[in-house]
Amino acid sequence: MTFEMIKKNYDRGLWNAVMVKTAVLKRVITEEQFKEITGQDYVA
Repeated sequence: MTFEMIKKNYDRGLWNAVMVKTAVLKRVITEEQFKEITGQDYVA
């Protein structure tokens, strides 16, 4: 899984913010990338 794939899935409605947050917890993407994808601040 890459940043681009996660963003595409989120934009298509296949992923929600909780799923993107899980990618941060698994260190697949950064907290900054979370904000870029969702438009929300990352809160642990």
